[in-house]
Amino acid sequence: MWHKAFLHSIRQHLLEEGFPRLRKCLEELDEEEIWYRPNENSNAVGNLVLHLCGNLHQWVVATLGQSENTRQRAQEFAERQPIPRQQLLDKLSELEEQIAPLLDRLEEEQLLKTYRVQIFKPSGMGILIHVSEHFSYHLGQISYITKMLKNKPLGYYDEEQL
Repeated sequence: MWHKAFLHSIRQHLLEEGFPRLRKCLEELDEEEIWYRPNENSNAVGNLVLHLCGNLHQWVVATLGQSENTRQRAQEFAERQPIPRQQLLDKLSELEEQIAPLLDRLEEEQLLKTYRVQIFKPSGMGILIHVSEHFSYHLGQISYITKMLKNKPLGYYDEEQL
C-alpha cells in the first residue's frame, strides 16, 4: 500500500496546498498585474498559470490518464493577450477536477510503468514527482511576483500553529 501513501502526499502537495495558493495569488492581483512582465525575458503570472496548466495536463491527465495531449507549450509563454482572471481560475478548476479522480484510481503498476513524455521516459511515480516539483517552482515565482506587486504577505500559514 506504499502507493496509496505516495498518492496521498502528491494530492496534499498539489491539490490541498498548491492549487489554493495559486488561486490566492490570482485573487490578489488585478488583471493588469496578472499580465505584468518587467522585461521580455520574464514571464507574467498569467503565462506561468497557462504553463502550469499545460504541464499538468500533458504529464498527468494525458499521459497517466491516457487522454489526448492537446498541449501547445510555446503558446503558454507567447500569450500576450490578457486572458481574464476568471478564465485562468476556471482552467485551474477544470484541471483539478480531472486530476483528483485520476489520483484516486492510479494503481501501483501505473506508478512503476515507464511512459514517454516529451523527450523523457519517466515512471508514473517520476511523473508525479516532476509535476509536484515543477508546480512548486513556478508557484514560488508567482508568490514572489504577487508579494512584490502587492507589498504584503500572502498568509499561507496564518491559520496554522507552526
